[in-house]
Amino acid sequence: MQSNYTVTGMTCGHCVASVREEVGAVAGVTDVAVDLASGRLTVTSDVPVDEAAVRAAVDEAGYSVEP
Repeated sequence: MQSNYTVTGMTCGHCVASVREEVGAVAGVTDVAVDLASGRLTVTSDVPVDEAAVRAAVDEAGYSVEP
């Protein structure tokens, strides 16, 4: 399963790494891809992942998910 989000506030590779690390720790997530230029976050999982948990992980990294 894949879910896509748009993350705002990222400006560098460190930002991408922070988002990848936090979202990767969410239960059920098997892969995380982040594109700095577009802000696109793609979350891959074998089971449905709680969207609120993904949003909270992005927030924990210091960024926001567009509504």
